[in-house]
Amino acid sequence: MKLRSALCASAALSALLAAPAFAQDQAAGETVEGEEIIVTAVARGQNRIESSVSVSAIGAEAIANLAAPSAADLIRQIPGIRSEASGGEGNANIAVRGIPVSTGGGRYVQLQEDGLPILEFGDIVFGNADNFLRADRSVARVEAVRGGSASTFASNAPGAVINFISKTGETEGGAIQASVGLDYESYRLDFDYGAPLAEALYFHVGGFYRTGEGPRDIGYNGYDGGQIKANITKEFDGGYIRFSAKYLDDTTPTILPQPVRVTGSAGNPDYSGIAGFDPRTDSLYSPFLTPARTLDGNNNPASYDFRDGLSVKSMAFGIESEIDVGSGWTLTNRFRFADNSGGFMSPFPAGVDSAQAVANAIGGAGSSIVFATGPNAGQVANAANIGGNGLLTNVINFNVRLNSLDNVTNDFRVNKEFDFGGGSANFTTGFYLSRQTVDTDWLWTSHVQTVQGDGQAVLVDIRNAGGQLVTDGGTVAYSANFFGNCCRRSYDVDYSTYAPFASLSVQTGQLTLDASIRYDFGDASGTIAGSDTGFGTGIRSFDFDGNGVINPAEASTAIIPAARPVNYNFDYFSFSLGANYLVTDDLGIFARYSQGGRHTADRSLFSPAVSTVDGGLPGGDTGVIARVDQLETGLKYQSGGVALYATGFFAKTNENNIELPNRVFNNEYEAYGVELEGSYRSGPFSLSAGATWTDAEIKDTDPGRAAVIGNTPRRQADFVYQATAQYEADMFTLGANVVGTTESFTQDNNDLILPAYAQVNAFLAFRPIERIELGLNATNLFNAEGYTEAEEGSIPANGLVRARSIAGRTVLASVRFDF
Repeated sequence: MKLRSALCASAALSALLAAPAFAQDQAAGETVEGEEIIVTAVARGQNRIESSVSVSAIGAEAIANLAAPSAADLIRQIPGIRSEASGGEGNANIAVRGIPVSTGGGRYVQLQEDGLPILEFGDIVFGNADNFLRADRSVARVEAVRGGSASTFASNAPGAVINFISKTGETEGGAIQASVGLDYESYRLDFDYGAPLAEALYFHVGGFYRTGEGPRDIGYNGYDGGQIKANITKEFDGGYIRFSAKYLDDTTPTILPQPVRVTGSAGNPDYSGIAGFDPRTDSLYSPFLTPARTLDGNNNPASYDFRDGLSVKSMAFGIESEIDVGSGWTLTNRFRFADNSGGFMSPFPAGVDSAQAVANAIGGAGSSIVFATGPNAGQVANAANIGGNGLLTNVINFNVRLNSLDNVTNDFRVNKEFDFGGGSANFTTGFYLSRQTVDTDWLWTSHVQTVQGDGQAVLVDIRNAGGQLVTDGGTVAYSANFFGNCCRRSYDVDYSTYAPFASLSVQTGQLTLDASIRYDFGDASGTIAGSDTGFGTGIRSFDFDGNGVINPAEASTAIIPAARPVNYNFDYFSFSLGANYLVTDDLGIFARYSQGGRHTADRSLFSPAVSTVDGGLPGGDTGVIARVDQLETGLKYQSGGVALYATGFFAKTNENNIELPNRVFNNEYEAYGVELEGSYRSGPFSLSAGATWTDAEIKDTDPGRAAVIGNTPRRQADFVYQATAQYEADMFTLGANVVGTTESFTQDNNDLILPAYAQVNAFLAFRPIERIELGLNATNLFNAEGYTEAEEGSIPANGLVRARSIAGRTVLASVRFDF
């Protein structure tokens, strides 16, 4: 009740507060490189070269030219950020500067819209923040602050804050754009429009709708949905108030690791597609995967459609206001409530092998295979050539109901500018609070299916040597049988976060010194249930078909046992110290040391950190807090059409984490490296590029994993890079973009390698007459193979690995009408 009252008061305060909205309005147009006013994770908007943080920005024009398939693909353009954008529209793994992706999601990165987090935690299991983020024409620019003040101007984000800033419509204009896939099925309509309604009153509205099969051949319309965003701003003497709203309803496939053949040696592997299955263009989704039956979160029978994939809904409302109260004092408040829900439905291959080996493992020696779905349903299959390659895969259906990921957030700040010792000073203090609900049901089931592309995969049944069925319509068990029947879970936990913070910046001549602190504290309360907790059995029998006979699959039905409480408090302290010196008007040097933390939230619920008796923290809150220390120093140069930013960094990370199906670990990591970003513009030609070199190491871990100490963390490449070259004339724009990485290890044992790859994208826009533009965008132009992760740490005896690949080449044509 305390938090609810505080948030209601915060919303009212936003409505009452009202200094001109210079920061975000300025972002609505293109600005000169290096002269952007940065508003993300800083006390007040400031010029990039004068700040002592590493920050990058992507403007609206670049966003339109790149036409990135997802927000995670767009984030790949930011130096220092490693975005594994291979899963589709959501579920991406995002890391920064050697801070590890030890499990999934963006643990140390906060994704924001207009200065507030989309979700409080970036790695909610199956509920990553990017699931609820779409980068469309409503976005004016994307700002990313790496390290530094991200620790003190945001909670749970010591690695980076990536802020998607919306257009506001202060200047009249808009566009409507229709696009169609030329070599894949995609039909999309984008629009945006903003304009003044009266003096000091303006609005903006934008969004998209799309449908189609998408970039992978799945055999049905996997992409269906869109979003609409709107805001309206009223300015008056000394202030403004802005109301905003967003409605997102979208369904997309979410791509998990797929079967891949690997030959050669672990140190020099050759990854290739399996006959009839190309991991760039195929997936295990298919219209022949019949609805998955299971028991729901209340142990009642239910059925769920594989074709729902990653389905998300978000309805959000926000109020932002600022007022200059005189004498240099400014009050700012941002409030947003988001009603978030959806589902995560995707087949995960628990194992891949020859069809006969899979059948024998399920039904015993001499088992046979019968098609359970598809055009040959009921017929006996030839194990040697089933699916065109003689393979079957045991699949765990990651069926997770995202009942509620509601998020309520408020950020209140007081800022004072004043003279100090012949220079100037800026003082900011404030209070942040949020309430993040994590209410999910994990309803996993086990199936067996063919490894076929082009949307042709089918489920199969297994008969034992005596001819009896041991599966049920392709279902091996109504549980996670291939994972030891783990992970039947249901939990409903609310996480409250409170954070007073303060910063002081002093500028004397060409030197700027700043310091900031933040104290995060809060609590977790709710209930959690699951067979993993040790309360009751997790398996029973259930007659799904109602015939009075329990078949082997029905005899292995997972249930959710009695719930137990979650009830604990936590706190941690963060600080950041920085200095920036302007050597000349064009050259600045800076240094910064920061320490930040991250509450691990739902990632700790099924670990020893949380008591199975009373939901407390028997070992104290160190078990639920990860810590990051960072040191960075660098230079910033800009003159005319040239800009160069170089940062050397060191990061130390201590964390507790849990990896599915149920492995708990405690790791310490260290990383150092260099981050480079530059741009050059001469007349119609421009070039921008970024690269990050990282040397990362596992410094310590649990006794049972001591062999990995000294190894490189999994999937951490030495070198990642991106570059965009563009030529723009009156009638056309032509450009190319490349994103690449050197090789990395699939797992911490440092045996099997993920090969280096480079993905080239290209764009062409032709403007035959005023206000009409014809566009052509190619993603992965040369159809490169690129693997972002693999489950195996070594090549297995059968040479079959489960790996996630970037999507193959897609070409999109569009026509846009500007008005």
